[in-house]
Amino acid sequence: MTQATDRSTGGLTAAPLTALLVLLLSSPVLAHTGQGVASGLLSGFLHPLTGIDHLLAMVAVGIWGTQLGRPAIWLLPLTFPLVMSIGGVLGVRGAPLPAVEFAIAGSAAALGLMIVLAARPPIAAAAVLVGGFAIFHGHAHGTELPGAADPLAYGAGFVLVTGLLHAAGIAIGLVDRWPAGALALRGAGAVIGAVGVYLLVNLAGA
Repeated sequence: MTQATDRSTGGLTAAPLTALLVLLLSSPVLAHTGQGVASGLLSGFLHPLTGIDHLLAMVAVGIWGTQLGRPAIWLLPLTFPLVMSIGGVLGVRGAPLPAVEFAIAGSAAALGLMIVLAARPPIAAAAVLVGGFAIFHGHAHGTELPGAADPLAYGAGFVLVTGLLHAAGIAIGLVDRWPAGALALRGAGAVIGAVGVYLLVNLAGA
């Protein structure tokens, strides 16, 4: 079990990643001349919360990182928003990416399974898995940029809430300290995975 100070780092990733996203998006092509900063920030903040697949996958990253301990407890919650920011830029610019919705639902299913199994792959493999899913989450956020919203503020909003959701997952992961806590975490993973599978089945039947 890692120390509490290590777990707290997950909630600190949003600020530097927000700054990175601003740099990535600050090009003439994406410059926005309207007064959409406030609406962009709010839209970006709310967007990950309005999709159950987005929300559960981001919480799952924090839970799984807690199960893995150091350095995953901070590396996974850092990797996801960082790579997601790149995906967001691709989405805003209209770069095509196949099967985005399937990948997002699949991320909830796969990360839920990792929690159920308390899987411990090499840290690099865990980061690659999380980063791969993050590209699709970011792309989905970027493509749904509201027309009147400032893209920089929108990106800052969804990066910020992603960091908060990772921190929530880390906090949930702390139940591992309790009697039967590990079992409770696996139960949470089963719920996350089941929702992901349900969404995949629905997408396949659509």
